[in-house]
Amino acid sequence: MRLLPVLLALAALAAGCGSTTGEDRPGEEATLLLDFTPNAVHAGIYMATERGYDEAEGVELEIRKPGASTDALKLLQSGRADMAILDIHDLGLARQAGRDIVGVMAFVQRPLAAVLAQPSIRSPADLEGERAGVTGLPSDEAVLRSVVAGDGGDPERVRTTTIGFQAVKALLARRIAGATAFWNVEGVALREQRPGIREFRVDDYGAPRYPELVLCVTRATLEDDEPVVRATIRALQRGYGEVQRDPESAVATMTGAEEGLDQEALAAQLDAVAPAFTAGAPAFGALRPSTLREWARWDVEFGILDEQLDTARAFDTTLVERTSNP
Repeated sequence: MRLLPVLLALAALAAGCGSTTGEDRPGEEATLLLDFTPNAVHAGIYMATERGYDEAEGVELEIRKPGASTDALKLLQSGRADMAILDIHDLGLARQAGRDIVGVMAFVQRPLAAVLAQPSIRSPADLEGERAGVTGLPSDEAVLRSVVAGDGGDPERVRTTTIGFQAVKALLARRIAGATAFWNVEGVALREQRPGIREFRVDDYGAPRYPELVLCVTRATLEDDEPVVRATIRALQRGYGEVQRDPESAVATMTGAEEGLDQEALAAQLDAVAPAFTAGAPAFGALRPSTLREWARWDVEFGILDEQLDTARAFDTTLVERTSNP
């Protein structure tokens, strides 16, 4: 695995984030809802629970996987989930709809969204006049438009078709010239089956390096149970630090916990996504105010949000800093 460039980024962090007082260990249970089918992005969560970092930090985490009809926001607001991983655009849309959801920690420090394309598409502008697949989510259209425009192309000349979450099948069958997808999962799978596949990451074509996935809680949870949230952040920091030091064990932990995960595919995913866990951030999980403001402006520019989000209200950027430096 090509993880050496990022091994040191979290080593010091993991060594230093276990120092807490008795008052910081609430000794409570909490549920954490994943955003998607378990994949390498979640490796640190599984390491934290398998190695008991959660209980050591004062919280017993229950990992919950989303189903086809799972509504993370409803589960959060009803109290049936204490914390959830949300795509940052979904967090923005939830707040636009009046839901007081707060982002407290980042899982990655760059977007995972990309446009994947057939080998014949040498640059995003080549998608003009071609058919491109989107899932139907508002952020997909924004990613496609941003990537094509960022290459000097005209997004209006790209013919879009809704394919749901079938980018890999549709591209392999050559039904479409390109599709929006996540480079850390679908991109890895496609490169394995068709090495010449093109990958155009959205932050390489004009988008800011925003944190794609964010740990979220309700305002009430943050106000009433901040020690639980901080304990979770500490446990996850330790878990992701261990992933960086021992990626093989992380893969083994996940495949042992979840039936149906392919070891080689998971290892390839982890190799691809590991640099994004920190990507220049001062600590794992950091939420940087300037980056969040740039993301919010981009979401408005490309039509995901109707108006500028109050990022100071939507995110608590201090929790990771205070947790990492007790």
